[in-house]
Amino acid sequence: MEVEEKIKKLPPELHKEVEDYVDFLLQKTEKKTGKKLGLEWIGGLKEYRDKYTSLELQKKALEWRD
Repeated sequence: MEVEEKIKKLPPELHKEVEDYVDFLLQKTEKKTGKKLGLEWIGGLKEYRDKYTSLELQKKALEWRD
């Protein structure tokens, strides 16, 4: 039985859970491939530097990513 067929047999409320797990596995795989960290984010939060400390900014960035 194919994965898609198995997912279709699950109750609809579990589809999101399956999707989240697949996203987790994809992220885990990407980390193992040794991708270099991109630097395009540098300076992206400079407008907030006077508003927050670096630690507060780090926490806010995590919130904004979710």
